[in-house]
Amino acid sequence: MTDQETVVDIDMSGKKTQRFVFVLLDNFTLLCFASAVESLRIANRMAGQTLYDWTLMGDGGDLVTSSGGIGFKVDFDLNELGRDDTVMVCGGINVQAATTKRVLNWLRREARRGVTIAGLCTAGHTLAKAGLLDGKKATIHWENQDSFAEEFDEVELTKSVFVVDGNRYTTAGGTASIDLMLKLVADEHGEELANAVADQLIYSSIRTDQDTQRLSIPTRIGVRHPKLSQVIQMMENNIEEPISPSILAKDVGMSTRQLERLFRRYLKRSPKRYYMELRLQKARNLLMQTDMSVINVALACGFASPSHFSKCYRSHYQTTPYRERGAQANRLSI
Repeated sequence: MTDQETVVDIDMSGKKTQRFVFVLLDNFTLLCFASAVESLRIANRMAGQTLYDWTLMGDGGDLVTSSGGIGFKVDFDLNELGRDDTVMVCGGINVQAATTKRVLNWLRREARRGVTIAGLCTAGHTLAKAGLLDGKKATIHWENQDSFAEEFDEVELTKSVFVVDGNRYTTAGGTASIDLMLKLVADEHGEELANAVADQLIYSSIRTDQDTQRLSIPTRIGVRHPKLSQVIQMMENNIEEPISPSILAKDVGMSTRQLERLFRRYLKRSPKRYYMELRLQKARNLLMQTDMSVINVALACGFASPSHFSKCYRSHYQTTPYRERGAQANRLSI
């Protein structure tokens, strides 16, 4: 970048600098935090004036370590905020452990005072745990969607990149922070400035809240076959009550034998095997991210009995669901 850029003319008459308060949870994702801060910094630069400023807070007001092992000295403990502040809670791995009672109580207090609060990456879990997303739309990183849906049925969970519902914002993580910040910049100061920020970030495709966070099924599996994609979508949407291969085949207008050939040709496994792997993947997510009993995890993933679930799980992951749960508990206690 050069020292001299075109400055976007912004009329700040009647407006004041907006402050963002970044609350860093233990093991927060650096990318979601940096993406948000850099968007604000560049907005100031492109406007040639201080539209935004920001500060860092953390539980205890000390050093907070990101999931990449990089530590940040926060500016303040969880203090009382101004009503015009915007809180950005930054989550990452093991968000359940990072969501302390003190953080929850502080969020509830600030919410009662009318403060706008956002959950970046997995921090949507923290907002939901505090009851701040009840009756609202929200999103969270796709890896946490299964556990979130099981725990917070009062929240309307979406697969969007980000969601703005009143004064509650949530993002799916990673670069989704950029998309949210660009929307906020555009809403406050216009599309021209938001586009200028995107250009500086070399961010050539700005996403909206209508965009979904995961790649399309054809891109994910590396195969562009409409009927195969349709069947996989049906499988993903029916984990708790699996559909038989014969019904799946009928619904897309082919025979069971044709469906078998299709899966073996493109995915090197039978439809039954692929479906089982989807169900076991969801089961592992629930075991790792929730306190659900093994029996309830089995039922949520379409297994009629715990013994059958345990047998299938061990065959695929070389460990039992109970040992998986125990190993996760040990990791969280370290």
